[in-house]
Amino acid sequence: MNPGSRKIFRAKPPDKGSFPLDHDGECKEYMKRYMKCLRENNNGNHLCRTESKDYLQCRMDRQLMAKEDFEKLGFHQSIQSQDHNIDQIDHDNIQNSTKSTS
Repeated sequence: MNPGSRKIFRAKPPDKGSFPLDHDGECKEYMKRYMKCLRENNNGNHLCRTESKDYLQCRMDRQLMAKEDFEKLGFHQSIQSQDHNIDQIDHDNIQNSTKSTS
């Protein structure tokens, strides 16, 4: 192979830069909850959004990563509004079942 024909690989830094590791285990419990959720849900990270968000919030609060808006981290719909939607559906179902028995 001709050495002049090789493609040169140029490494580029990560988009978010480097960040410190959690050597003191400040967010270890949050990480464990998130990993447990992933294991229990066949690695379906969409089912572990609350745990993921809690873990990232812990890291931001302890300066283990830069503070970032959750929308920029992929949390386009807030967890709280998802919970509200579920509560509203439950409330509507109760209302409908009460009307049908009257």
